[in-house]
Amino acid sequence: MPEGPRLRALRGATTVDADTVEQVTERVQELLAALMAQNDLFEDDIISIIFTATADVVSTFPATAARTFGFGAVPLLCAAEIPVPGAMARCIRVLLHISTTLDRDELRHVYLHGAQSLRDDLPG
Repeated sequence: MPEGPRLRALRGATTVDADTVEQVTERVQELLAALMAQNDLFEDDIISIIFTATADVVSTFPATAARTFGFGAVPLLCAAEIPVPGAMARCIRVLLHISTTLDRDELRHVYLHGAQSLRDDLPG
């Protein structure tokens, strides 16, 4: 395996208690900060970010929160989560494409607030 940085994908999710610009912004920025800190990442390590949101999150784009967090030069995309019956409400998911020297088993995926139950197999 090469010693230099490799392309990896990092996952995370959070929920909001209320669909407001303030709460979506706060929770997205909290999620991004945790992903960056737990994986020792810098903005230059981020290749692109894809956000999805459930149909009940419409107050603002999660990408807008990421831009105000300082990711203005990172390509960002928002999409709608598919409406699966019984799925978690008010949920924002994220997929970061990153350049890192970490192996897959060293990546720290982050699930906050109500989204913790989505991946209860991960260490807390």
